Amino acid sequence: VSVAKQTLSRELRAMGYRKLSARPRHHAQDTDAIPSFKKTSQPSWQRSGRRSLPARQ
Repeated sequence: VSVAKQTLSRELRAMGYRKLSARPRHHAQDTDAIPSFKKTSQPSWQRSGRRSLPARQ
C-alpha cells in the first residue's frame, strides 16, 4: 500500500496531530551560561496543594 505524503498529512491533521518544531537558538547565545542558569533559576510556578472539592448534592 502506498499513500501520498499529502494524504497522510491531511489524515493525521484530521486526527488531531500537529507538526511541532524545535525552537530556534540565537546565534550569539552563551552555551556555557545555559546549564548554570538552569541550575540556579527558581521555577516560575509552584504546584498548589491538593484540594478536595465538596461533594455535589
